Amino acid sequence: MKTRRNLAVIVASGAGTRMGSKLPKQFMEIGGKPMLALTIERFEKSSSIDEIVLVVCEEYLTYASQAIIDKSGFKKVHKIIGGGETRQESVLAGLTACPRTTDHVCIHDGVRPFVRDSLIQMLFDEVKKTQAVIPAIKVTETLKYVDKEMISKTLPRDNVYIAQTPQVFRYLSILDIHRKAAEANYEATDDAMLAEQYGMKVLVVPGHYDNIKITRPEDIILAEEILKRW
Repeated sequence: MKTRRNLAVIVASGAGTRMGSKLPKQFMEIGGKPMLALTIERFEKSSSIDEIVLVVCEEYLTYASQAIIDKSGFKKVHKIIGGGETRQESVLAGLTACPRTTDHVCIHDGVRPFVRDSLIQMLFDEVKKTQAVIPAIKVTETLKYVDKEMISKTLPRDNVYIAQTPQVFRYLSILDIHRKAAEANYEATDDAMLAEQYGMKVLVVPGHYDNIKITRPEDIILAEEILKRW
């Protein structure tokens, strides 16, 4: 019998200004379906997930509820809450909304609609052995550190990875870390960086190159192609 309780916090509160569209990018359509609906669907269908907390812009709470959740018939989305000024504030809001009976939580970008169920399952299996685990892919390009438009140095890429989501943590640990970071006004670019800052060891497992984060108009073209063979 399953006794652990696993939640997903899906963060979709960004304005998406780089897309240049009227609607935030998470509500734009890919293959005739809103990007956010595609993302939520991955966790709705996953046997590893018991419940979903969705974080969106305050002004889009009703829209998300009616046009995404109700229209798609999602059953695992038990809470839709408003986000903060930054992604980090939005994640903390989502974590705070989780029930305290949560064992592990995965934090996922609402604009990554191609996460595989096998990856979600692997992450939750691995987090039982540690407190934190994330997917990442190896860098294939040559990396340059640039200072004032000039190359300062070339970074060795052998041990360099690109972090992805979902990132999975022991719930009470990551909640405590986010609260500490908020009190200290410490900003990080992802949740694993916060975990590192506060002494948590973070395991890395292989991600997938098609688990893309959609941020620019050209990403939509790539997403349409991925969807065709999904």
